[in-house]
Amino acid sequence: MSRASGDRAFGDRASGDRAEAEGAYTAYVSTRLPALRRIAHLLCKDPHRADDVVQTALTKLYVHWNRARAADDLDRYVHTILVRCFLNEQRLGWARVVRLSGAPHETPGLPPVAGVPDIETRTVVHTALSRIPARQRAVLVLRFLCDLPVAEVAAVLGCSEGNVKSQTARGLARLRAQLGGQPIVPMPPVGKE
Repeated sequence: MSRASGDRAFGDRASGDRAEAEGAYTAYVSTRLPALRRIAHLLCKDPHRADDVVQTALTKLYVHWNRARAADDLDRYVHTILVRCFLNEQRLGWARVVRLSGAPHETPGLPPVAGVPDIETRTVVHTALSRIPARQRAVLVLRFLCDLPVAEVAAVLGCSEGNVKSQTARGLARLRAQLGGQPIVPMPPVGKE
């Protein structure tokens, strides 16, 4: 990151203001990192790509920290950055590269969440979710894991509320088809544990 973008992120004020802003950024990232990684892992279906998406999102957050702090809801602002980073990465050709090694069952460093289905059920749901197109997956994760209302999901994805509703219906239908008609096990919203 260039000096100019760092100055833009924390202003050209006195070093005390800059230190305070950097402290607030560090505190926010430290507390929210597990939830951000969990969301990214559900979107990307690969913990390594998820970490890359989170890193990209946190870099963008750093550059625009003053604007983010002024937002009405900082978590929603960061979720928007994270989902847009994921969708932008999906458009790149390397995102479709086939992995030749197995993926770990758990994202490392995340504490277990009480009330979450067992590992086998999560693996089946994650596999089914990974076979759904990226935008539908993003809608499902934001609607049901982040517990966002339709209007906020539309704002995050930059589309209409009707589009979110149709993507939700199509995504759920595909998810049910992938699960072979098994009921979809509800998971607790991210950040509500």
